[in-house]
Amino acid sequence: MPRTRTEFVCRECGYRAPRALGRCPQCDAWGSLEPASAVAVAAPRSVGNGAARAVRLAEIQAADIERIPVASSELSRVLGGGIVPGSLTLIGGDPGVGKSTLLTQLADQVARQHGTVVYVSGEESLAQLSLRARRMGVDAADLLLLSETDVEAIVASIGESAASLAIVDSIQSVQVPEVDSLPGTVTQLRESAQRFMQLAKGTDTAVFLVGHVTKDGAIAGPRLLEHMVDTVLYLEGERFLSYRLLRSVKNRFGPTNDIGVFEMRDRGLADVANPSSVFLGERMEAAPGSAVTVMLEGTRPLLVEVQALAAKSSLAMPRRNAIGFDTNRLHLLTAVLARRLGLGLYDHDVYLNVVGGLRIEEPAADLAAALSIVSSMRDHALPADLIAVGEVGLSGELRSVGQLEARLREAAKLGFGRAMLPRGAAHPRVPGLSLTSVSTLREAVRALSL
Repeated sequence: MPRTRTEFVCRECGYRAPRALGRCPQCDAWGSLEPASAVAVAAPRSVGNGAARAVRLAEIQAADIERIPVASSELSRVLGGGIVPGSLTLIGGDPGVGKSTLLTQLADQVARQHGTVVYVSGEESLAQLSLRARRMGVDAADLLLLSETDVEAIVASIGESAASLAIVDSIQSVQVPEVDSLPGTVTQLRESAQRFMQLAKGTDTAVFLVGHVTKDGAIAGPRLLEHMVDTVLYLEGERFLSYRLLRSVKNRFGPTNDIGVFEMRDRGLADVANPSSVFLGERMEAAPGSAVTVMLEGTRPLLVEVQALAAKSSLAMPRRNAIGFDTNRLHLLTAVLARRLGLGLYDHDVYLNVVGGLRIEEPAADLAAALSIVSSMRDHALPADLIAVGEVGLSGELRSVGQLEARLREAAKLGFGRAMLPRGAAHPRVPGLSLTSVSTLREAVRALSL
């Protein structure tokens, strides 16, 4: 019997060290090494059925696997068309954002149409689970509830029920009894996730794990937890807003960086069929400092409003603040506007906001952000039916972006009649949409008479 000793494991990358270190040598994260037991209980070796044997690719009938249908079109989009049997999915999000609500609805939908579903909670009693289910109108006959923290008991119960879907809420609250550490530690998370992976791959039961997040928004625990699962989802949203975004950051069976949009209501989360119209629903027409662009979230085009405010500053160093937009990119755009257009921003505070709680990561919104700043600075509104798409370079030139046709079709569908695009891009023809091609930011400003 080997002697148990303590080692230190990085919760970000899984690096192991024999002693405590302030900084992880592998991922350079500070304060990420936590004590863990060096000897853990060995999990079963095989994750499939029968003995391990290499087979030819042509012998595997993977194309014949039928996904479990999901009634929610937004959730089905993010998952890639439904739930893959035997898959392991991790979903994270801030406290109170709606993770348990979303999974309770999912459990009810699958239990009504496909078979037995087991919902396991390590944080709530059965009475509390039933209270939430009744409030949401969940009453599927094949939905089983279990309040348990012992991983071995959970796996045994799911196996006995022959469930097609199992939900564990949350992975930080369960534990393997043989592992001498507290729930939520690196060793417990790794061992618990390994047992649920064995369950999913060995019985074709789809397993969803709920993960707590840290103050930085990442899923708590070792980073290797995200590497072990098949799909990683994040549920995002402001606490005081009713809209939620479900984002896929890893998906072995579908597209990544795709999103689903939901609205929180009294009886749970409801699909938002046309999110672009929602994000533009309260837009004021003929308002200086407002521009509309088309961003891509995975394969989905979304129309968003970018607002800018340039105000006289009383500070020696004017402010540059952005919400939902990269602050470094805002500094770049203000420098280009000052140098290439001669815009006097040296004594003005500049504030940029992406309406609706969205965050724009791609440079396709550069042109809209720059035009909104010029519009606010000169107190001149942009045309209400105009969208602007393009990347701005340091010389003030405009560069093309990808998937223009999908962006333009989404804009035309919502009634926009004009689009300003970089001249070098291949411009697809979209009925009802007039295209204006410009090669520099100065040309764009002149074309709009700003």
